[in-house]
Amino acid sequence: MKEKILLIEDEEKLARFVELELAHEGYEVVKAADGRDGLALFDEKRFDLVLLDIMLPGLGGFEVLRRIRKTSSLPVIMLTARDAVMDKVAGLDAGADDYVTKPFAIEELLARIRTALRKNGPGAALQAGRLTLDPASRIAAMDGIPLDLTKREFDLLKLLMENKGIVLTREVLLGRVWGYDYQGETNTPDVYIRFLRAKIDEAYAVKYIHTVRGVGYVLRGYTV
Repeated sequence: MKEKILLIEDEEKLARFVELELAHEGYEVVKAADGRDGLALFDEKRFDLVLLDIMLPGLGGFEVLRRIRKTSSLPVIMLTARDAVMDKVAGLDAGADDYVTKPFAIEELLARIRTALRKNGPGAALQAGRLTLDPASRIAAMDGIPLDLTKREFDLLKLLMENKGIVLTREVLLGRVWGYDYQGETNTPDVYIRFLRAKIDEAYAVKYIHTVRGVGYVLRGYTV
């Protein structure tokens, strides 16, 4: 299946050029010319990566990135004419995975896209502090010692680790782990969070899985 890229860029000629080059490389590209439309597309469809311009009409690139990072750790590469160090730092601090300054060689952009997708691919190993998870072998471990997890516990932990530092609502957990057509109890994520805490936080005297009251849960790779 083709990897799908969301391109949010208001310069029409540049957007068309990038679209054609990415399509030639086998990617599926969906375009948006302003921040609000781009964010709406992001909320409606599944993407593997976002190419995001900073200077956008409607809603600026930094604000689009901030809103994306509320719910997703999907790789985001910033595109901008700005080349000041502080602008790059601001973009990376806001959660961008990479930063490409215009004008750029398409070969450089393609290389950065491949790197971002490889790092965030479905088979990439995950780590949060002393906790590791290998999707390929379906083994999660603390300090290298495998955890005895059920399928649902593993899937829930994987989702939390894929979105490390991002608060996930109970609705998101239910939909992504149990399926959006799940007809069971709505407190099911709370029950499984307790199971995970017993096997990780309590068993190893750490605090990785946090409750955000009235919102949901977040996993952090450090204790507070």
